[in-house]
Formats: sequence, structure tokens, C-alpha cells
Amino acid sequence: MRDSLFHLPASDAMSLQSRIRELLVSAILGGQLPAEDRIPSSRQMARRLGVSRNTVVLAYQALIDDGYIVSRERSGYYVNENILQGRVHSPQIETPSSAKSPDWDARFRVRPGVQRNITKPPDWQNYPFPFIFGQVDHKLFPIAEWRECNRQALGKQWLDAWTSDFHDRDDPMLVEQIRTHILPRRGILADEDEILVTLGAQNALYLLASLLVTRQTVVAMEEPGYPDVRNIFRLRTDLLMPLPVDDGGLPVDDRLARADIVFATPSHQSPTTLTMPRERREALLECAAAHDMIIIEDDYEFETNYASDPSPALKSLDRAGRVAYIGSLSKTLFPGLRMGYLVAPRALVREARALRRLMVRHVPSNNQRAVALFLALGYHDALIGRLRRAYRVRWEEMGSALEQYMPRSSQMPTFGGSSYWVRGPEGLDADQLSENALKAGIIIEPGRVFFATEPPPRNFFRLGFSSIDSKNIAPGIELLASLIDRQMAGKI
Repeated sequence: MRDSLFHLPASDAMSLQSRIRELLVSAILGGQLPAEDRIPSSRQMARRLGVSRNTVVLAYQALIDDGYIVSRERSGYYVNENILQGRVHSPQIETPSSAKSPDWDARFRVRPGVQRNITKPPDWQNYPFPFIFGQVDHKLFPIAEWRECNRQALGKQWLDAWTSDFHDRDDPMLVEQIRTHILPRRGILADEDEILVTLGAQNALYLLASLLVTRQTVVAMEEPGYPDVRNIFRLRTDLLMPLPVDDGGLPVDDRLARADIVFATPSHQSPTTLTMPRERREALLECAAAHDMIIIEDDYEFETNYASDPSPALKSLDRAGRVAYIGSLSKTLFPGLRMGYLVAPRALVREARALRRLMVRHVPSNNQRAVALFLALGYHDALIGRLRRAYRVRWEEMGSALEQYMPRSSQMPTFGGSSYWVRGPEGLDADQLSENALKAGIIIEPGRVFFATEPPPRNFFRLGFSSIDSKNIAPGIELLASLIDRQMAGKI
């Protein structure tokens, strides 16, 4: 047996037993340890791996229980000859010289792969100054409470809630928590059949675009605005109408008369962080009624309002059923959860539910029940309080640092949130700045991607503060300001 097979895979997240199991399972299923091959004794394996013999014995016993290996008295451990039964062995096929691959470029109906998107370094945690948006500070997350909710959700008492195929239904406990716990904070009253759980807010946006947008549909959007939803709409229509935002967010004027659908982020405009005044929200609803428009409201980050009394959601003012409201639980819990919800008139929710069934059937049931428990037991409220306190400190720290090192480059968000929208000096190339900053350990988000008009301005960028320690904000901003000065002087 080759000794090179027996080296533990590196992992800080797995126990020694799990790593030994992974080592042997990979070798067996990969064919490096054929059926009936003898594997080292527990004492030999412990010596080779530098671990205790008891650890190896426990790992071996688990592999015996699962049928990967067998123990033969006074002989040792062997690969179970039955473990690979039923697996197809790929035959060696020679490709004939006349074989021709499809012309995939000619077959694509749409090309989402060539759209301009936000990009983020996958190893952003390793940078000292991650001014990145939409990521969490793991130190603020209640891991023990989340683990407890998952433990309860996976218990026997709720076995049916997470093992059954719900077809197109949602977890009733989660829907009730959204209806009675989350939506009232935004002034929204809704029945169960007016709520749909989605795989994040973006899934909800895709469902709405699929149901409501055709090649003839005119969609009005904020400029700058959310790139992903713009790209979703562009897959279905070229008739996008970007409207430059002012101090009150999306302008409400005669231009909207041409629109069939309006997408807006009134509570916390993406990416400028502006908040639409109540008077303009009411004017937008009146405009929608006068011109028979549908409004899609993305109410992201409303939970991180720590600066003022929250404005009511546009949906809460809607009396005619023209607003489809989208919320996200991923922003306050963690992005990898992919949990959001759509609140809309029941006729729209009914069709969105049917379309979701064709795409993914339903959101994973175990995650729905765990989130429902997290809300019901008060852990979500406690987390929101913790985030508000921490983010307020960072919000103030970044505001002070920007005023000191980049005066008059940004406006402090009145709503709160977790980012600043910064306008650099005229002539600054934020894309080049991003590359230079990355070399210095700073992550920023160039603003060009947020604009639909061509050519987009290049001197804007976004600075997030949800995942950076407050003590690193001022030094990071100071270093970034020096990079801007050097770039503008042509020194880098």
C-alpha cells in the first residue's frame, strides 16, 4: 500500500475522526484502495498519521458501520467488496476525428455571462481593510443560538416539517413569523396567501421579471441602481429607462408615464443610501395608479436603521395592490442562507409560487424551520440589536474618517445601513484605484457597475463597513486617500 495515500487532509473545521474518514472514503471511492485490499491496522495508521490509536479505532468503527470496510478476526481491516457494487465504470472511448462539438454561442438565447456584474475577492477575510458590502462580521453572529435552532428543527418532533416534499408550499411557521413579526415593523399587513418564501431577494426579483416583463415592457429604474436586477430585466427587455436619482431618490415626474414597471429601493437607495421622503412615496403611488404601473419595492437593509425613525415601507401605503414588496433575511442573518420573501397581491403570489415550483419547488424545508425558530425564540431581535450597536459605531467612525481624509466626498446615510457611496475627484478611475487598493490590502467596490448609462462615470465607489473592525476603518480610509492622491498625481 502506498504511504502517500495516508496523509490527513488539512482542515480546521473537521475533527480528526472526520478527516481520517474523509481520507479513507476518498481513497476507496476513487479506486486507490480496491475492493478486498487490506488497510493498515489501527496501530499502524495511528503511527503514520501521528494521532492516538483510539481516534483511529473510532473512525474505523464508523466506516465498518457504514459498510466501507470490514474487520476480519486475526486478519485485519479490508475494503468491503460490496461497497462499489452498482457503480458504472466509465469506458475508454476514443473520439473520432469527425466528431464536432455544438456551436454553443449560436444556441444561447441570452448571454448573462457577458453582463457587467459586481465582483468580490473570494478570500476577502484575509485582507486587513475589507470595505466590502453584503458580508457579515462573524464575531457578531450568535453561532450557539443558530446551532440550537438547527438542532431543534432537525429533531423528531418536526421530522415531517423538513423531510417531506412541500411541492409548492412554504413552512407555515416561517410564514406566520414573517406575517406577524417582521412585516408589522414596516407597517405591512398581509395574509398567508400574500407571502411567498424565496431563495433570497434575488430569486424573488427573477420570478417577478419572468412573470411581468416582455420585450415590449418598459422598466423604469434608479440611476445608479442595483446591477443584478438591471441584468435580470435586460434578459427580457431592452426597454430600460434609467432615471438619475436626486436627494430624494427616484424622481417622480412625467417621464414615468412611459413605464409599465418601476423598480425602486425607497427606504435605502442602492447604492447611494438616499431615503425617499414620504411625500414622494405617496406621489409615486399616485403616479402608478394614474398610469397603470406596477411597482417593485426592494426593502433591503431596513433592519439596520439606527439613525432615525424608520419611514414606512411603500407597500404599507399601497391601497390599490400595485406594489410587490421584496425583503431579505440573508442580510441580517448571513448571505449564504439565501432566504427572502415576496409580499404581493394573492393573484401575483399564486403565479410566482407556481413558477417557483417549476424552478426549485420550494426553499429547503430545514432552513425554513430553523429560521422560523430563530425568529420565534427572539434570537433575531437580539441579533438586530447587536448589529445596530456595532454598525452605528462603524457608521460614525467611517463618517469621521471620510470627512477627515476625503472631505466632501460623501454624504452620511440618514437611514443607516452598512455602506457609504463615495464620489472621488473628477478624473479618478475607480477601477484602477480598486486594483491599487487591493495590493495594499484594501477592498473597495468600483461604482461603474451601478450605472446603466454609457459611458458610466468612473470616479464613484462604494465602501461597506459590515465586515470590518471599527479600529481598522480610519487607518484604511487614510491609506485609501493617499492612494487616490498618488493616482491623481500619476505616481501609480
